[in-house]
Amino acid sequence: MSTDYQKAREALGTRLRELRFTCPEGRLTGQQLAQRLGWQGSKVSKLENGKQTAAPEDLKAWADGTGQPEAYPELAARLAGFESHIRSWRRALANGFRPMHEGLTAEINRASEIWVWEEAVVPGLMQTPEYARHVVQRYAELLGVTNGVEDAVRSRTQRQEWLYRPGNKLRVLVWEAALRSLICPPSVLASQLDRLTGMIGMDTVELGIVPFTAPVKIVPANGFWILGDGLVVAEDWHAELWLDDADNLALYRKVWKTLRESAVYGSDAHNTISAARRALAP
Repeated sequence: MSTDYQKAREALGTRLRELRFTCPEGRLTGQQLAQRLGWQGSKVSKLENGKQTAAPEDLKAWADGTGQPEAYPELAARLAGFESHIRSWRRALANGFRPMHEGLTAEINRASEIWVWEEAVVPGLMQTPEYARHVVQRYAELLGVTNGVEDAVRSRTQRQEWLYRPGNKLRVLVWEAALRSLICPPSVLASQLDRLTGMIGMDTVELGIVPFTAPVKIVPANGFWILGDGLVVAEDWHAELWLDDADNLALYRKVWKTLRESAVYGSDAHNTISAARRALAP
């Protein structure tokens, strides 16, 4: 279990203890609350000390049992927040890139349809090995990771087998900035753009480009992946967030659909990529 997850669970336990101490009829002991709720006494202790994850019905019973039913929405929000898996980059990469990549690969392989938005980098499922190496190396330098870069490149390359399985569909949106960001040498980016051009028309890939000149209804930021109908993976500088609650899934689907309204496809996407490619010429 991640340290971030455990800390959030312990914080929820602390809040539950506060509610027990501030019961309007007077402070309750753990045993008194357990008897009131029909629980074993150990359950109260485990929840308060972060040794057990509360279910929503546990939180509802706790709020009602301590005479503070108005606290339930707050408790439910806390639970939804930390059940979303937050993987701190520094902690996740403590043993190199390989374990982290293996976890994401497993989730990708469970999905038959993936929606992607990337604002500044070509998505991993479409990267050439050379481009991937430079992207991973930049993150390694930023976070002080000294091993596993080649493992990560191999993992990303092997992960692309997903694209060639009948019935799978990758729906990608990228901002034009991703076509022009020199995170790598121009020659490497040129090869990467050639690969993107070649992927237009693949039956498992739908590639949309949001040009710089396109009007947008939302700020084109914060890359994310929607895997199937049950998981969003979003990245920030400090962590990778795995979100599986209904509200966040609905929000990210809405963001993706809104960005799609500004995208171009087919020959227009090809022309946008070609323009970026020509800009790399001496």
